This record gives sequence, C-alpha cells and structure tokens, in this order.
Amino acid sequence: MDWLVYILFRAVSGALSCFSLPAAIRIGRGFGWAAYWLAWPYRQIASRNLTIAYGHEKNRAEIAAMVRRHFILLGGNFFAGLRMSTMPIDEIFRTVTFENEEWFKTLSAKGRGVILLISHMGNWELIAQVAPLLFPGKGGTIYQRLSNRYIDAAIRSARARQGLTLFERSEGFSKVIALLRSGGGVGVLIDQHAGDKGVWSPLFDRLASTTPLAATLAMRTGAVLLPAALYTEGVGRWRFSVSEPLEPASHTSQEITAAMNQSLEALIREVPEDWFWVHNRWKTPRPNFLLAGYKRGAVFPEGYDPGRLKPFRVVVRSSNWLGDAVMTLPAVQAIKRGRPDLHLAVLVRSKLADFWRQVPEVDEVLTIDAGESPWSVARKLRAGRFEAAVILPNSVRTALEVWLAGIPVRVGYPAKWRRWLLDVEIRPPKGLRRRPAAHQVHHYLEIARRIGAAVEVPRTAGPEVFFNPAPLRREQPVKSEGLVLGLCPGAEYGAAKRWMPERFAETAGRIAREMPCEWLLFGVGGDAPVGAAIEAAFEGGAGSRMTNLIGKTTLAELMERLAGCDLLLTNDTGTMHLAAALGVPTVAIFGSTEPRLTAPLGPRHTVLRHQVECSPCFLRECPIDFRCMEAVTVDEAVAAIRRSLA
Repeated sequence: MDWLVYILFRAVSGALSCFSLPAAIRIGRGFGWAAYWLAWPYRQIASRNLTIAYGHEKNRAEIAAMVRRHFILLGGNFFAGLRMSTMPIDEIFRTVTFENEEWFKTLSAKGRGVILLISHMGNWELIAQVAPLLFPGKGGTIYQRLSNRYIDAAIRSARARQGLTLFERSEGFSKVIALLRSGGGVGVLIDQHAGDKGVWSPLFDRLASTTPLAATLAMRTGAVLLPAALYTEGVGRWRFSVSEPLEPASHTSQEITAAMNQSLEALIREVPEDWFWVHNRWKTPRPNFLLAGYKRGAVFPEGYDPGRLKPFRVVVRSSNWLGDAVMTLPAVQAIKRGRPDLHLAVLVRSKLADFWRQVPEVDEVLTIDAGESPWSVARKLRAGRFEAAVILPNSVRTALEVWLAGIPVRVGYPAKWRRWLLDVEIRPPKGLRRRPAAHQVHHYLEIARRIGAAVEVPRTAGPEVFFNPAPLRREQPVKSEGLVLGLCPGAEYGAAKRWMPERFAETAGRIAREMPCEWLLFGVGGDAPVGAAIEAAFEGGAGSRMTNLIGKTTLAELMERLAGCDLLLTNDTGTMHLAAALGVPTVAIFGSTEPRLTAPLGPRHTVLRHQVECSPCFLRECPIDFRCMEAVTVDEAVAAIRRSLA
C-alpha cells in the first residue's frame, strides 16, 4: 500500500510538471474548493479552530468564509509544493521575497546561532528550499520521519537538495546543538499539538500544548529564536517574513515557549487563512484533560492576564442523593483546581441545586426537573457547548444524557450496560477494590486524579476520614443565643438506618437538662411522624426547648439553619454529610451501613457503631431483631455529645 501511494504521489507530481506553476496552483485551488465541500470532518476541525481563535471577533458567516478561503489556499499551496519539486532552484528563488533580512545579517556578523521558529504557514515546504540562502552551508531542520518510507525519502531529498542538513528527532539533538554553537541555523516547527510532553500556554487566549524543544535548544546553546512565516502573496508568489527575535537569557524554557506562542499568534493574525487550520491544535487530551497533574502545567507570558483565557467548559453530572453529592465535593473541587481556564458546570436534579449553588468552585448549575427525559436534558447540555463531561453516578441514564448531547470526552466508571456510552473508562485501582473497602470519597477522587487533577488522598483512621473539604459559600448563619443543637432522626434509604425515636428523645432531654440549649429537628416530610414522637417525648430543663423543622425547610434553608448549629446528632443521612461540609461537628449513629465507606468527612466527628455479626447488611429493613441499632445506647450518645461540646 505504501508503494501504491508513493506511485500515485509521483504520478501527480509528474502530471503537474506539464503545467506552469500558476496553472498548477489554480488546479490545486480548485481541488481545495472541492475539498471544502466534500471533506466534512476537516471542515469541522477548521471551523472549530477558527471559532476558538476569532469567535469573539467575527460572526459565523465571516468564519465560514475564512474556512472556505483556507481550503482554497491550502489546495493551491499543496499543488505548488508538488510542482516545485521538479523546478530548477533558481526559478524557485525568484518566487520568494524576503522581509527583515537585516536581522539575519546582524546575527550572522555576531556568529550567533539562530533557531528559526517555523509553522505550517502558506507553502511551508518552500522554507526548506530558501533557508540555505539565509544560512549558507550551516542550515538544518529537525524533522520526524513519515510512516510511508518512499514518500519520506522523496521529501527528504527535496529538502536537502540545497545542502540543508536534516536531523531526525529520534536520533537525538547532539548534532543540532553543535551546529547552533558554531553559528548555524536550525528550523523547528512550533505550531503542532505537543500532547502530554508540551508546555500549556495561551494561543489566541486558549491554552495549547506546545513543544519546548526550541526553547530548550536556545537555553543550551545561547542561540536566538527567530519567529518566521511564509505568506501567500498571489498566484506563484510568497513572502518570507521574520518578527522580532526572542532572547533566551534570564528566562526558563517554559516562559520562552509561552512567548513563542504569542509571536506565532501575531504572525498568524497577519494572514489568518494561510495557516494550517485543519490540524487539531487545541486538542483535548484523553484522559488527562486537566493540567494540574502535568509536569510543566500551564505557563503564561510575562504580563499576560490569565483572566483573558477562553474557558475550557466541563460539566459534572452529580449524584441524585444529597449524601452522595456531598461526598463528591472534594472531587469536584479538585477538578476545578485542575486548570486555570476551567468553566465548571454541575448537572443535577432540581432538589439538590441549592447545595451546588453554595459551592464556590461551581460556575454554573444546570437542573433536571422531575420527569424530564434524557433527550430534554441532552438539549440543555448541547446548548452549553461542553468539551468534556465527568459522570459521577454509575447509572446508565446519567451516561445516556451526556452521550445524547454529543459531548466529545465522556468520563466515568464502566458500570453495567453503559461502557459503550463512555469515551474514557476509569477503572478503579486494586487499592480501591480491596477489603476492607476505602471510603466512598476515594471512589470519586480517583476519577479526578485520572483526568489530571492534583489530588491529596484523604488519610483514614478507623471509621473517621480526616479530610477537610473547602467551605461552602453561605451567608451569615442563623444563630440563636446560647447552645443550638441539631437532630436528624430520619434516613430516606430505609428504617434499617434509623436509631429508635425514643432514644433520640431521651438523649436530647438529658443534654437539655444538663445545659440550656435549643434542639432543632431536621428532616423531610416523610419523617414527620418520627419528629412528632420525639417532640412529644422530649423533656428538657429550664431554658431549653425543641423546635420541629421537619418538612418545613427548603434545602437552602436547611443549610442556613444547620450552619448555625454547634453539633448535629444524626443517623447516617445526607444531612449528616451536609453538616460535615458546613463545618458542623456530628455524632453519627451507624447500624446497617459501613462507616469506612460513608462516615462524615473531617476530623470533628464521632461515629457510634457496634459491629454485630450481621453488619453491615445494607438492607432497607431489618429482617431480624435490629441488634445493630439496639446495641447503641443513650449513655454512649450523651457521652459523645459531651465530649464534642467540651
């Protein structure tokens, strides 16, 4: 197949030799015009790239016109390169005019090495033919071998016919360094996506991975960096231009690379349609699209305001349960810290929207109404133009919503029936699958770590997880005079998680008789009978009282009242996790569930739990004698509250 492609390549080159250079270019422009209409995927790439670069400056019609003009110029320059491969060198030289030649003369007189920062601009293959005029006998270029060895040999031969030395990347850079130190010149391409090994710096105010090779060579050799471009001036005419040199002194290689991107942008802006827009320059890496985990990270040119960055838009699909949502908070916060240009949206059921609106790291909250279909949710997501989605729940529906929206990078655990809906599968390491199992927060943090976030792994000690999430955004909490204690006697999951109402009432009464306080009862409407029973059995001392707020608060109001509490006595509930996120100490009673998996996050919590032979069972209803909850006594609860309040 390589041989057949090579024969076709030579046949086209030979056929074009029958035409003049202007005629070959016009034929190529015709092919470029046809490619614009037929090569739909490449047209989409060019349109996306130009929208990133000029979307704030030009409308859609203007960008479409730029894409069309780009394809026409690209086709003409490609055919020009094929035609010029058979032209005499002196004829080739006559097609190019030079600008700012004085910089070459000055640097040559000083014996300075020059690194020519070249890009895919205009007829870029022509640079290899004209470079020897600038560096007689001392010119070279770094290249990467093509996969087709026959075409590779032909192109290398064409590049070398004026004495240009070719340095293959895989062979190292010792010869390149020697040439630069002797005052020679070397061309280095700087406008391609450099992947995980690149420096992330702004190009058109959008972070792009850029090779640090040119900057590293400059620092090793003292060579000056000279940005260059070859513009199309007409049919069969090009203009070779260089901009102000970049000196490597007193800068790091990362800072130099960032400055190179700014010089490249200025060159592109001069004739934007001439650059190679069909290359995915702002490619989203998989899976590490966050940058905190990269060795070099994001670097900005001197004086650059990071606030100018165009946002990289990510949506996180939240859990539908309050407790699970709170346990994802450290992961969401780590994701936000993952790159400086991140616009973070959270997609969540309406009932939990108020929680996420209080998280400072969240820029936008998208809500799902009760009964809303996945197709309707997908329409909301498409309107947000998100580039990546992080799916925290393991359900098929949550992955389907994102897949229907056409978000290109979709990250999550490959749970049953949904692997084909994901673009990046996160498989938990063996450490998260071991027994005893790690806390659920590790499960979510692993997703953040695998996509490039810098994650501090929480330390665990027994049932407690010593991890302090960043505080939620909230107004001054409602705080009554004196001691305010919260009590959450419910659990939406089922009765197996609920301590007995009479024991809650007795515990609250004993504390109220020891120290004047106000007890606030929290819960959903379904907990009303339990709340009424506790309120009726409560016997407090002088100056103490109980206020029943069960079923009477929105989530926002619950957060406000909960933030004003000095402590929360609770079952294993979402309210328990919410209190921990608000910095409120808890005394949490566990029975059918496992504290190692779902204990409240932070160091200021006490878990009361007796390990009986059937726990944890994770059942909604106890099928036997409720022995796990019966084992937790009022004395234990009172003692735990005293210790915490002390």
